[in-house]
Formats: sequence, C-alpha cells, structure tokens
Amino acid sequence: MGPAIPNLRVLCVDDDPDTADSLAMLLELVGFEPFVYYDARAALKDVDVVRPDAAILDLRMPGMHGCDLARRLRAWAGDKPFPLVAVTAHGDDDARGQTAAAGFDIHLVKPIDPDKLALVVADIVILRGDRTGDSGKLSAPPAPG
Repeated sequence: MGPAIPNLRVLCVDDDPDTADSLAMLLELVGFEPFVYYDARAALKDVDVVRPDAAILDLRMPGMHGCDLARRLRAWAGDKPFPLVAVTAHGDDDARGQTAAAGFDIHLVKPIDPDKLALVVADIVILRGDRTGDSGKLSAPPAPG
C-alpha cells in the first residue's frame, strides 16, 4: 500500500460558478475535500465551520477583492501554515505584486490547465506539511489522469 493522501480541506472561492465548480472537481479527483463558495463574504462567514487547510481564491469578485479575503484568511490561520493560491485572468506584474503583498503563495492565470493544477495541488501539500501523522515525509496526491 502506498503513502496516505492527505485529506486537505480547500476553500475554492470564485464568483464564476463554472470556474469554482471545475476547480472543486479537479481537487476531488486528487483526493482533497473542496468547499465551494461563489462569494468571498460567505466563505469568510463559514471559515470557522469549514476549518480549511488551504484556499484557492479568485481576485476580482464583487463585494470583496480576493486579496482582502486572503489577508483575512491569513489572520484567521494565525501561525499555522495556510497555503493561498490566487486564480485570476490577470498575469501582469501589477497583479502578481498585489497577490504577493496579500500573502498568496502561488499565482495562477486563467484558464488553468488541469495538469498545472495537479502540480499546484502537490505544492499545497508541500507548503502545508505532512498530514499523515505517521512519517516525516511529505506525501503528495497522484496527478489526475
């Protein structure tokens, strides 16, 4: 039997339901537990119930910018590792600077290639640390396919 796949709880927040749902399906395929929100405020309201391990956030959403949500999630997480992935249509230096300043670990430009997302999922596991509890090694989920 191979190494255990960490059961990470991941917030997927995007005001475009197709994008959020697609991200969630891909995360489920590699063994993660996604929690989908189409509104940043709703995600923030449920964060204490969901208790996510990581988040994938759109940037330009009505009501609250993804960078503001990221800052609030960082504050919520405190000192524990909490990987943040920005998903946006903007890949310019200004957008990357905004995500870096907000504390994002990874910046992805839409549309997201499923293979690239699989690599990001592995990065989330590495950033989050070993969740298996039975070894000192990190265990990443297999790539979809």
